[in-house]
Amino acid sequence: MTHADAKVRHEELVTQIRKHDYAYYIQAHPTISDPDYDRLYRELSDLENEFPDLVTPDSPTQRVGGEPLKAFKPVQHLAPMLSLDNTYSQQEVRDFVARVQKLVPDETLEWTVEPKVDGVAVNLRYEEGKLVCGATRGDGTTGDDITVNLKTIRSVPLKVEEASRLFPCPDLFEVRGEVYMSREGFKKMNTERAAAGDETFANPRNATAGSLKQLDPRTVAKRPLDVVFYGVGKAEGDNLPQTHCDWIELLTSLGFKTPEKVWVCRSIDELLAAINELDHMRKQFGYETDGAVIKLNNFSQREKVGYTSKAPRWAMAYKYAAEQGQTKLNAITVQVGRTGALTPVAELEPVFLAGSTIARATLHNEDEIKRKDIRVGDTVVIEKAGEVIPAVIGVVLEKRPPEAAPFDFFQHLHGKCPVCGGTISRDPEFVVWRCENITCPAQATRRLEFFCARGALDIESIGGIVADKLVERRLVKDPLDLFDLKAEPLGELNLGTIEAPRVFGRKNAEKAIQAIERAKTFPLSRWLFALAIPEVGKTTSSDISKFHEDIKDVANSQLLRDVVAYHEARDKKLKAEAEEIGQRLIASGFAQPSKRKNEKESGIITEVGPVGAQSVLNYFGSEIGRTTLQRLDQLGINPKGTKAEAAATEGLPFSGKTFVLTGTLPNMSRDEASAKIESLGGKVTSSVSKNTSYLLAGAEAGSKLEKAQQLGVTVIDEAEFLRIIQL
Repeated sequence: MTHADAKVRHEELVTQIRKHDYAYYIQAHPTISDPDYDRLYRELSDLENEFPDLVTPDSPTQRVGGEPLKAFKPVQHLAPMLSLDNTYSQQEVRDFVARVQKLVPDETLEWTVEPKVDGVAVNLRYEEGKLVCGATRGDGTTGDDITVNLKTIRSVPLKVEEASRLFPCPDLFEVRGEVYMSREGFKKMNTERAAAGDETFANPRNATAGSLKQLDPRTVAKRPLDVVFYGVGKAEGDNLPQTHCDWIELLTSLGFKTPEKVWVCRSIDELLAAINELDHMRKQFGYETDGAVIKLNNFSQREKVGYTSKAPRWAMAYKYAAEQGQTKLNAITVQVGRTGALTPVAELEPVFLAGSTIARATLHNEDEIKRKDIRVGDTVVIEKAGEVIPAVIGVVLEKRPPEAAPFDFFQHLHGKCPVCGGTISRDPEFVVWRCENITCPAQATRRLEFFCARGALDIESIGGIVADKLVERRLVKDPLDLFDLKAEPLGELNLGTIEAPRVFGRKNAEKAIQAIERAKTFPLSRWLFALAIPEVGKTTSSDISKFHEDIKDVANSQLLRDVVAYHEARDKKLKAEAEEIGQRLIASGFAQPSKRKNEKESGIITEVGPVGAQSVLNYFGSEIGRTTLQRLDQLGINPKGTKAEAAATEGLPFSGKTFVLTGTLPNMSRDEASAKIESLGGKVTSSVSKNTSYLLAGAEAGSKLEKAQQLGVTVIDEAEFLRIIQL
């Protein structure tokens, strides 16, 4: 067979196998027998062995292969993967709908309802129809790159071509889904593991999560994994769908497995009816579900309704009744959080519930204990659903022992912090007791863990027992003390006991020190988040960073003071003063005019709200904030904001230039090329437009190359790119 003949046959086989995969894994209606399918697959494999250059990343043979990974690499989502607020109450669903309606008072709302799959959330990115990356949710911004594992799932398209009659395939899009293990597949796998003498999995979700964490894709391929896709993240292209239903139709036409049914509702009664109907039929699904997801159908309305720092305001998860059980409450202990909050925890007689053994459950706070009259020795009702933390929801009064006494929070602690023995007080604004000692080791440990978390400064190895021991051995009192650590004492840190020592180790210490050094260069947004300033999450940190030079600029921010002053003037009905401040904020770009017409909601919308702004000003105006700035200055750390980063690129070769990458480069990966462009002041985007400066094209460049040529964008190859950067 000639190479030309082989190429033609290769394309035929790939097309046939993709169609059969779609019929079997998506439609559940095979169009070919297993032996005939295996014959086609073997022919394709033999052909690729004879002509290796025909192998492409999206070939059916590439779903499983390659050596095990050493570790998963972090990958950033193009659009955040936010979590959903949830409820178990239909009244709260009514309140939610009313709340959204108030935000768009003159508009008719249309809702969708679909099953909430109890699995593991993933984000897949497609460029020019090809799967280029798949990742876990992670912290919502950055997840683990598990592309090789996701490719083993037969229902995941490696390449999409066809589209619906109304919408073309986007140039770039992120599709969000839930990987799960079917009930039947889970049962069969556990039976096989038990027969082989291996430990069985507790439930399908745990088995799914454990499978996706495997570094060897060949192991993953043996697990009965599947996926349902329910939405999109970032998307670029012409004529994109503007409703959730249209997106579901487009994803289905592209070959993605989508929810069995999506209800469209135009009233609260229709919405609640759909939730109830789903509850009755969900047991028929091949996978576990724990609720219904409610979303606004219209995307323009979603934008108007907006987001909190953690969740969209236009969506909610309704959870069905959780599994409950009864057990004895043996004791109540109290944990100390990073802000000093004292949280009561129920120590239980172990009980098996919702696929796992429960020995502890949250009691929330003092008022909850009083309201439910929970006493040590009681038989209590506990509840757990999916990933929800087990909670004590009530007491079985007829089983209460006569000696059980009412629980007194203050007396139980003898008026002292259980960790440091410091004074405790009840927050007058909230129903929580706090330790007043800011040097309390428990607070120091929690702050240190938060400081080092992936979403903050990503200092590997410093967490859990390591953080505990660093504080316990007084090597770290404040997170910034990390920057004074040396490899030798850190490597000798005993993570065990005197009787059973377990040393941290030199290699682990060196890795940690490298991560600590790397953290010095992290941008302002990461540092603001890591400092754990109240009311300042990732979104607020990022928004503040865009408009400030560095951390000192934030500490003395006129913009934040203006935000607070603007809202104070509005509250006091000082119209002229509010308008003057508002115009100043608009001119700075930190605010925009509100589109609301009624006087109460008119005015401006600021990048950061008054609560977050005041909290930042309070922090840097406090003793701990001033000390933090002094320490950072002494350490030579001055995190830069986006504004400063933009200024820093001026004068660099690619300053002000925008690149788009397409195809496969001969010697560089796209990530390597992108990093080089950004280091020289350039910007890398995913779609071609009239504002694109260069298209860097490699082999198999597709529609982006055609579009660049149509728009007159300069097209260069890797050789020309290397020549430019060496000038």
